[in-house]
Amino acid sequence: MTEMIQQLETNETSSAVSENKVKKHLKLNEINYKNNTESDYTEKITELKNNFNYSSNRDYYWSEPELSILYGTPLYEAASPTQRIALNHLFWVGGYNLTAASETNTALYNQITSSVFYSLGGYETLCHELDIETSQERYHIQAFRTIANQTEIGLLGDIIIGNPFSGKESQLMQGGMIGRLSPGIMRHLFSFNWGSTPFLASQYYTLRFIANMILKLTEYSRSQYFKKLEKKGAFIPIPLAVSHYHFLDESFHTTTSQLIAHDLYKDFPKPTAYEKFMANLSIYMMQVTVLNTLSGAAVGSFYPDKLLIMPLIYKVLRTPLFDMSAQEALSWIEKSLCHEHEGFHAVLKSHQRLLSELRRFFQDVDYLWPVNREMRVMASGGSISKAIQDNIQGFEQFSRSAT
Repeated sequence: MTEMIQQLETNETSSAVSENKVKKHLKLNEINYKNNTESDYTEKITELKNNFNYSSNRDYYWSEPELSILYGTPLYEAASPTQRIALNHLFWVGGYNLTAASETNTALYNQITSSVFYSLGGYETLCHELDIETSQERYHIQAFRTIANQTEIGLLGDIIIGNPFSGKESQLMQGGMIGRLSPGIMRHLFSFNWGSTPFLASQYYTLRFIANMILKLTEYSRSQYFKKLEKKGAFIPIPLAVSHYHFLDESFHTTTSQLIAHDLYKDFPKPTAYEKFMANLSIYMMQVTVLNTLSGAAVGSFYPDKLLIMPLIYKVLRTPLFDMSAQEALSWIEKSLCHEHEGFHAVLKSHQRLLSELRRFFQDVDYLWPVNREMRVMASGGSISKAIQDNIQGFEQFSRSAT
């Protein structure tokens, strides 16, 4: 009898501790929800979008020069001051086209997972936060695409990067993060899973957190540049201001991702073997497809250059901005992506920073395979020599298709 009483007391204590943990992360969500609803960052982004005119912003850097396409490459060193500013603008265009596509994914999966949480009861505030985030994403997407398209027309005379019909690379970009992670039937399988059980609905936010942290690599720098110009009383380009307010908006979204991915899943029954497998498979695939190399042309990008960067740069070099022949464009791409240069080291630095942050986040997530907890695949991609060899092979294939 004494043992039974002790066991009951132990169970009650464990239940109380668990309840306290639940209350803690739900309380943090309530604070996050309150702060988000009281902010006006989305409204500022919309106002900036409505006032954007490329001609009024074209002569200014929209970030520190490091956040420019081809930064640190021989081509960047040979470019004129006007061309360097253009490469800075095109980095913004490419990055926010990817972000717009990924936020389109987010709007969908917010709704899918929210329906799972809502059906459980007790998570109404969390669902309201996800509804607000979904609404905000729609305004973000509209702002990004409006500014990006106007910029491309002003710089290149046409929409190349943001045109889903201009080539496979643009179609790939329009698929967003989830499209690159899981093309075809796998994407449908993941979508089904994320709407099926509370654990798998929570696990989607692990991937969303990774995406949040990838974006932070560049947006934090842009936000700091915004503050620097503001302090000096200097002109602030509208795209830079949009980046700054989006960074502030996304801080709420990142908090949501972190709370769900790191804490909320523990509210639910322990995952089945299938749930564990699918959760780990998605993170493993994220490592393999999105985080497994170093770009030679874009800080914060760990996606193979041959699939996205090479064809887009080739098209940009053939426009009046650079006015190169096919052979000249290919020669400069080879010089810039197939040999070591300063830009690779800048990308490696951002890769190491992200790797450290993700390892810290995952260290006490209890359902992960070691390869995911330690981000081993991502770590193996942090090699400049490996990235160059991959680019050499990719360039050989690309140059044959381009001529």
